[in-house]
Amino acid sequence: MSDNQLSRLMGGSPLWVLVRLVILSVVIGVILSALGLDPLNILSSLERLVRGLFSFGFEAIDKLWRYFILGAVIVVPLWLIMRIAQRGR
Repeated sequence: MSDNQLSRLMGGSPLWVLVRLVILSVVIGVILSALGLDPLNILSSLERLVRGLFSFGFEAIDKLWRYFILGAVIVVPLWLIMRIAQRGR
């Protein structure tokens, strides 16, 4: 295979393509590591990631629900009192 055919196959100079692939692999590796993925046990890591995101989502909903209830304890009675007071006019 000539150098021109190799360049065309790889999408550019083989050395430049190799450098780009190494840099991209390191960047993606850092991102995946930050997400908690382990290259030696990728399926288990992916399962842990999905469970964590799922759990995080439900925790956020639980906190939102608690804030709603806390606010509603004050807002709903005040709204009811104001509606009754306005009706009397």
